[in-house]
Amino acid sequence: MENTKEFTKKMTAVNNGFFHLFLNIIMLVAFTLIIVRIAMMDCMMDGEEPTAWVVLPITLGIVFCFIWFMHLVGMAVIHPNQSRVLTLFGKYSGTIKENGFFWVNPFYAKRRLSLRARNMDMSPIKVNDKNGNPIMIGLVLVWKIKDTYKACFEIDVENKATQEPGVQQLKGYDQFVHVQGDAALRQVAGLYAYDNIDSDSNEITLRSGADEINHRLEEEISSRLSIAGIEVIEARINYLAYAAEIASVMLRRQQADAIISAREKIVEGAVSMVDLALKKLSEGGIVELDEDKKAAMVSNLMVVLCSDENATPVVNAGTLYQG
Repeated sequence: MENTKEFTKKMTAVNNGFFHLFLNIIMLVAFTLIIVRIAMMDCMMDGEEPTAWVVLPITLGIVFCFIWFMHLVGMAVIHPNQSRVLTLFGKYSGTIKENGFFWVNPFYAKRRLSLRARNMDMSPIKVNDKNGNPIMIGLVLVWKIKDTYKACFEIDVENKATQEPGVQQLKGYDQFVHVQGDAALRQVAGLYAYDNIDSDSNEITLRSGADEINHRLEEEISSRLSIAGIEVIEARINYLAYAAEIASVMLRRQQADAIISAREKIVEGAVSMVDLALKKLSEGGIVELDEDKKAAMVSNLMVVLCSDENATPVVNAGTLYQG
């Protein structure tokens, strides 16, 4: 992402967590020995006034206790696709993205952020399409935090940790992504019609242009979430239907369109068959028909071929001509 202030803090041998854990154990042993020494001296004094040789171990014990505690605070375990955002007295000091066991300055405030991909299934919402028809549309969104500086300091969210150790449940980010995704979905849905009223139209619709619609939706959401340092991996529509109040009317319209389209095909085929029959009769010299008889034959064939019901033929045992 452009214009970012994020930078990765490199971990060196000085930051090795196991080395500092060893030092911490040594300090704990030293602190324990000092406590024992103080207890022994207290028994030896037997009510006498404390001397400098007694006050000194007590002072050293307090100092060792403070150093040991502060040293312990600097320990940090970073799991795969996890990070720590460091600040020192309000100043951003870098982001740790390496995996392992490290020790950092105990005065650093360490904020945990997950860099793992997250999935969001947004429930269908009611919007108006380009033609003003109310529709229900839903969205599936896959996203992750890319820029930890923006995620921490550009937006105000509330982080809540789960019960699982080492995992940060970004509830505040979920809410931010949900709100922006909802706004982007409403805007994109309003730019396209649900489907083509005119079947011959080549206009892209929500039903026919899935790839382009999803691409447009992904770009729109990405532009809205870039302020939070969030990268959109995938955004696609997973639910699309007319709203309940017009669903039955639109269903009848779709059925009417289907019937009309089918009728057009039937009539086109019937005309072709009638034309072929007349040509075959004429070319083969099977029967000579005048224009009136051709018209009657065409009418009968069209009724038979285009009827929804099976036709019942009437056999004429006499001549075709009357009188």
